[in-house]
Formats: sequence, C-alpha cells, structure tokens
Amino acid sequence: MRNIGKIWIALIAVLIVVLLLGLGAFRWYIGGYNKAVNLDQGVEKAWADIDAALQRRLDLVPNLVNTVKGYATHEKELFENIANARTKYFNAGSREGKIEATNELTGFLSRLLMLQESYPELKANENFRDLQVALEGTENRINVARTRYNEAARLLNSYTKQFFGSFFCRKAGVGPVDYFEATEQAKTEAPKVEF
Repeated sequence: MRNIGKIWIALIAVLIVVLLLGLGAFRWYIGGYNKAVNLDQGVEKAWADIDAALQRRLDLVPNLVNTVKGYATHEKELFENIANARTKYFNAGSREGKIEATNELTGFLSRLLMLQESYPELKANENFRDLQVALEGTENRINVARTRYNEAARLLNSYTKQFFGSFFCRKAGVGPVDYFEATEQAKTEAPKVEF
C-alpha cells in the first residue's frame, strides 16, 4: 500500500511537470505567433501613413499644376505626365505599383517646380509660394513615413529570417515585405529644385 501511494505521488508530480511544460510551450507559441502578427500590422500601419501623406501630395498637385499652367502653357507634356502618374497611383493594385507611381510623380514634380526659374512672375505668385510650402511640408511627412515604414519592414523581415520567427511567420501567413527605396535616378542625380 505504501508503494502505491508513492507511485501516485510520483505520477502526480510527473503530470504537474508535463502540464507546466505544456503551458510554457503554449505561451511560447502564442507569444511567437502574436509577435509575427504585430510586426505585420506595424508594417501595414506604416504603409497607411505613407499612403495618407502621398494622398495629401496628390491632392495638392492639381492646384499646383493649375497655378503653373497659366504661366507655362507650352509644358503640356509635363502636365499630362503628372496627370498620368496620379492616375497610375490611384489605379495601382499593389504596394509596389503605388511606389512606382509615386517615384514617377516625384520626378515630374521636380520638373514642375523647376519651371519657376523660367518664369519670374510665377516665383512671385502667392498661390504658387503657398503651394510650394504645403508641398514641402508634405514631402517631409512622406520622408518621415518612409523611414518609419522601412524600420517596420526591417523588423518584420528580420523576424521572418530568424530560426523560430520563420516558423511563426509561416503559421500566421506573414511574409517579408519590400522596402520603400529610392529610384535609381534619385540615387545618382541630385534634384535641381530651388525654393
């Protein structure tokens, strides 16, 4: 009888240890899974911030174009390219498509703002100056949002490559994301815009 009591105590002790190990493993699994989901949501939020800043820029562009149109009527091709880049952004079905359209629009906006050198009366136009200031503020917001997005992307991409992180990312359906990088032209040419 005494041995049966010791066996029961040993069985209960083993059962408690197994239960504690199981709970620890469960908490570890949930924590890793939740980290993958949280990192993915961090990237999505950072992209939404970029998208909002880009939307602000796109809302300013028609006003800027209309202000410049009166002075630079022969720049029809530039105005069409800007309109096409805006349309391409709105029609983009993916993050990569929006990034590509944004990079195109950036180049066209630089050309648009350079027109002030050819038209001194445009430079003195109050609406143009106000739009330049608003656009400059928006560009700063976009730059900050891009930096935050790239940091969120770095954290997620690092986790997807870690030993256990890759397991949890697969389970959560989370994969690496692309960084918001400058175009090759922007890397090699400095813009010639004067405010």
